[in-house]
Amino acid sequence: MLRLYVLLFVAQIVLAVCALISCLSAEEGEIRALPRIGWALIILFFPLVGSIAWFLAGREKKPGPAAGGGARRTPTRERPKPLAPDDDPEFLKSIAERSRRDDQELFRRWEEDLRRREEDLRRREVTPDEPPGRGEPLRPREGDPPREEDRPEV
Repeated sequence: MLRLYVLLFVAQIVLAVCALISCLSAEEGEIRALPRIGWALIILFFPLVGSIAWFLAGREKKPGPAAGGGARRTPTRERPKPLAPDDDPEFLKSIAERSRRDDQELFRRWEEDLRRREEDLRRREVTPDEPPGRGEPLRPREGDPPREEDRPEV
């Protein structure tokens, strides 16, 4: 008789563990009647009754195969499969477009800076007698920090 009680006790514990795992891993839309924490507490405090109640009333029944056997079921609701960002073609397209725009803007700024520098050099060549004190010096003096305003921003 003792063996029967031990066997029933082990079966009750296994049932409670299975019900608890099922409850905690169920999607939010598949849980009925009570919130998830309520079901978990019922299963923990009343293992046998709580487990049976969870399997009968707590979770939404999933349609299984028909009693006749091999009949295929059609999915009632299909969710779109989420794509990782590197698999999403629209995301990749937006990244390429943004990169292309940024490159064009950078090249435009570089060309603008190059034109400005060439014009400065032409002006200096036209008036070579002009002392370096007027306008920008031709060479930075020793100890002067490098000029950042002449470089394009990246």
